[in-house]
Amino acid sequence: MGEQVPKTMQPSNTFIVCGLGSLGQSCVQAICDFGGSVRAIEQAQPLTWEIPELPVLLDKLVIGDCRQARILEEAGIYECRAILLVTSNERVNLETAFAVRSLNPDIRLIVRSGKQNLNDLLQEHLGDFIAFEPTQLPAPTFALAALSDEIVGFFTLDDQLVRVVQKQIDQSHKWAEVRIIYELNTRNRQILIHKSAQFSDQETTNTLFNRLELDTRIRTGDTLTYIELADSDLLERSQANQKQDGSQKFDSNLIWTNFQANYINFQQWLSESRTRMAAALCGVVVIVLTIVGTILFRLFYPGISLHDSFFTTISLILSGYGNIYSAIVSTDPGPQWLRFFGLILTIIGTGLLGLLYGLLTESLLSARFQFLSRRPPIPETDYVILVGLGRVGQKVAKLLQEFSQPLVAITNLEIDPTLLPNIPVIFGNINSALEKISLTKAKSLVAVTDDEMLNLELAMMTHAVNPQSRLVIRTFEQSFSKNLAQLLPYAEVLCANSISAEAFAAAAYGENVISLFRLHNQTVLVTEYFVETGDTLNGLILAQVKYGYGVVPVLHQEPHSTAKFMPSDDTRLNHSDRLVVLATIKSLQVIEVGTLIEPNWYVYIEKPMNKEAIFEGANVIVRVCNCSMPRAREVMENLPNRLNFALYKLQAQRLVRELLKAQVTGYIII
Repeated sequence: MGEQVPKTMQPSNTFIVCGLGSLGQSCVQAICDFGGSVRAIEQAQPLTWEIPELPVLLDKLVIGDCRQARILEEAGIYECRAILLVTSNERVNLETAFAVRSLNPDIRLIVRSGKQNLNDLLQEHLGDFIAFEPTQLPAPTFALAALSDEIVGFFTLDDQLVRVVQKQIDQSHKWAEVRIIYELNTRNRQILIHKSAQFSDQETTNTLFNRLELDTRIRTGDTLTYIELADSDLLERSQANQKQDGSQKFDSNLIWTNFQANYINFQQWLSESRTRMAAALCGVVVIVLTIVGTILFRLFYPGISLHDSFFTTISLILSGYGNIYSAIVSTDPGPQWLRFFGLILTIIGTGLLGLLYGLLTESLLSARFQFLSRRPPIPETDYVILVGLGRVGQKVAKLLQEFSQPLVAITNLEIDPTLLPNIPVIFGNINSALEKISLTKAKSLVAVTDDEMLNLELAMMTHAVNPQSRLVIRTFEQSFSKNLAQLLPYAEVLCANSISAEAFAAAAYGENVISLFRLHNQTVLVTEYFVETGDTLNGLILAQVKYGYGVVPVLHQEPHSTAKFMPSDDTRLNHSDRLVVLATIKSLQVIEVGTLIEPNWYVYIEKPMNKEAIFEGANVIVRVCNCSMPRAREVMENLPNRLNFALYKLQAQRLVRELLKAQVTGYIII
């Protein structure tokens, strides 16, 4: 294998956490799991601990105001690598950030803040500064948990949507009994996890990724989890079936059919409102009177044209009787009954105009008071019930809308009428509101209120009525979440602070966490690296990064080049390269330390099929194994021979396949 990774002086492994609420305690635990040491600052001595072992995990606890320089110095602000400002008061967090930067210009600032515009400005002025809104970080996880769809995660890289899909292979699937796992890895897709139907109780893993048997054939009942590139429009699947061809040939029967359909629709539209019916009746009366009046005035007053007859009738309807007949009487008074008819036109017209003005005023006033609060009706079936429209609930609602998932929201809070206008919302007491919805027709219930007990109560009520519905429960305390998950195996219990804390901990170590999602009860962090000279990634090929650190490379970009998705395992990392990977918190920890998993598989090369294969085989060994050309040629010139350096199993399997393409036979051994 290649040369050992050079190690540089490791930065300080000590961190400060300001604020020991639920999120702060979860951050302490996450950093300790990462292998760091933590000091904490809290306003007052905590009376109870959500995480019982936390006092043992802390190296030091300083009681005081974290905004004061004296308190920060006592906590050791000068020798710490990063500080996490995670109190529940965003103003305190930002004030502390300024105080910390004035004391230590090099420390990394991880701040809890939801003020996005201000965060962007502060990043420019404070330097090494990252801000997260912990209530919104896990929102995609809640949204995806509500869907019985196959998508378990999604994120965007360079304006390209990337999604993580979990699919059970049925008998009709095109991969079933035909394709081998390694054949499914393409430029747009990569297999992450394979769970065989024959071994349904098999462990998916300590490292989560890269425990595949790439030469395995896909069988009916197997479950595959893979990452793939998708179109940037999340709604493409639902919209594809809605596209219609607008070009149609002229057909008289079709025109008549459309006319009948439009007439029926118009009748239905009128019948929906008494106001519309009254307005339509007034309109019909005015039209009839206008036609009759025009004809009569044209017949009995030959001196005026049809055009003038029409406008005379309209003027009488609009209360112009005096003006019209004062001009007519002076020339030709006409029959008395016609004058009486003109008076009737004026009286009827005045009444109809008054009625129309009243209806118009009523409609305007009604629209003024109902326009903002008008929402669509509750879906008929297969909808998600979203309880709670705080910041998390609003984010979840928007994501579900992007997936074209019907939903209805319940909240006991007053919200802006313009917020989520396309979603039906039931206001008031949540328990009472839930009774107004048919739980038997619900697909899922997502309870994301700030009250854990209420979330639990709603989930159990829904399960009692509809045992088939998916249940997603938002919790805040880790111990409560673990106990609840054991007692309610049918529910998805998600501890929001625990999920967010892993992103905070990763950021504290300098990792750029782009997104996160849950997979097999673990949090997967989408993390971005920029390779530097001498770090634990420089000089490695992606196969070593992938199998040695237990991550999945998703994107690689060389300086001044176009980014490549699903990069080849042969890609070598050099200074300034950009790399985005899927990783668990444990994988990030081993990358931080630079401890590669030791390879223990070998390849025995038998023989080349022709002389040219010796040269091609050496090139393959250099490319796949990251070794020097002289070393590869030495092996190929002394066949049969075993490679004198170990490889990772999947890397060795790939080497055998690539050698066979180069007309060289071989097999793997341990």
